[in-house]
Amino acid sequence: MHEMSIAQSILDIILQESGNHKVTRVLSVALKVGELSAVETESLRFCFEFLTKGTAAEGAQLDIERVQVTCRCQDCASDFTVKELTFSCPSCGSGKLEMLSGRELSVESFEAE
Repeated sequence: MHEMSIAQSILDIILQESGNHKVTRVLSVALKVGELSAVETESLRFCFEFLTKGTAAEGAQLDIERVQVTCRCQDCASDFTVKELTFSCPSCGSGKLEMLSGRELSVESFEAE
C-alpha cells in the first residue's frame, strides 16, 4: 500500500509549512491527483487520517481534485482528453502523443488557523 508513504509525505509537507507559519491547527489540505498516478483516493484518506492523529493536522479534511489525462498530438497539434485509456489522437489517429496532464500528485494548498 504505497498510499501510506504518500500520506506520510503529505503530512511531512504540511507540518513543515505549519511550523514555518506558526500554525496551530490544519483544517484542510487540497491535493491534485492525476488519473494515472495509481493513487487509490479512499486508501489515501484512510492513511492520512491514521497518520494525523496527535498532530496539528488531526481531523483535517483531505480535498482531492482528480486530474484527467490530457494529451497533445505531435502530428496534428490537437489537444484532447484521453477516454478509456485509448492513447491515440481522435482527430488524426496518430499515437505520437505528448502527455499534458494526468500524472500529477501535489499538495496545492492547505487551510489552517
